[in-house]
Amino acid sequence: MKFSRRRKVLVSALAIALIVFLVVPFLIPIPPLTGTFPSDRLGKSDSRFAVVNGIKVHYKMYGSGEPVVILMHGFGAYSFSFDPVMQPLSEYGTVIAFDRPAFGFTERPILDTWEGPNPYTNEFAADLAVGLMDELGIGKAILVGHSAGGAVAILTYYRHPERVSALILEDAAVYGGGMPWYIGLFLWLPQVQRLGPLLVRGIAGDSGISTIYLAWHDDSKITPDIIEGYRRPLMADGWDYALWQYTLASGGSDLKSNLSRISVPVLVMTGSDDKIVPPDNAIRLSEEIPGSSLVVIPDCGHIPHEETPQEFLGAVISFMRSSGLAAR
Repeated sequence: MKFSRRRKVLVSALAIALIVFLVVPFLIPIPPLTGTFPSDRLGKSDSRFAVVNGIKVHYKMYGSGEPVVILMHGFGAYSFSFDPVMQPLSEYGTVIAFDRPAFGFTERPILDTWEGPNPYTNEFAADLAVGLMDELGIGKAILVGHSAGGAVAILTYYRHPERVSALILEDAAVYGGGMPWYIGLFLWLPQVQRLGPLLVRGIAGDSGISTIYLAWHDDSKITPDIIEGYRRPLMADGWDYALWQYTLASGGSDLKSNLSRISVPVLVMTGSDDKIVPPDNAIRLSEEIPGSSLVVIPDCGHIPHEETPQEFLGAVISFMRSSGLAAR
């Protein structure tokens, strides 16, 4: 008898919890973003824009001639992150950094009115890089991929090997468990879909700033200008929606199984104190890519090109020269 009562209580509690989950998310108000602008109004003096594969892409370009180096940013970053190294690298050729959809000042399409493949996938980003090369009349380029951008760089090589002359994989996010299928299903529930953009707005607060500090070995080097630079894209219309769509589209690309087939020169780089993508991942990546070089930058965190730009430049320039890729 007592067991029957407990079971009834448990069933009733579960039923109430289910009703709350099914109904309450639709009752929570989602206040609209305020103080935002079209993304192409947020660029700086060196900003350029081009329509590529149907999207208005923000990019920067310095230098001229060959080699062409294309810089691919990580999650939560954008072309701004490469400011410390773009002009010094441009002494050796053409240097380009562009923003993937969901980041920086590139257009953020609304999927309900978008025609074509999902613009928030890594596959789209890889094709976007080559589309930008086509737009600018570039045949081949050295791809520098940082963190999640490292995965995009490798995927670009897999999809368009004839367009890639070398890969530089900086603290690349290649290994990881990815999103379990049941989490993926959960995220696609209508209730979660509705609250998704509201959930990611937390990145505009303390959680986003704490991630920046976590990414550095010596966080005393983080200036107010750096914080402001990372916050600026959060002034773009629809940034919360786009970041949520990027989250839903993440994963699914099998990068690990074909690493041994990469046949272009490869430099793998990591900061010795990377707390986001552990240095062991870079060591493993270098071991699995035949003939690749490995550079570990001491006293450096997850973003060598920002925290230790001179060491980053030294490694990149030395690699380009030793691979016969440096023009001068």
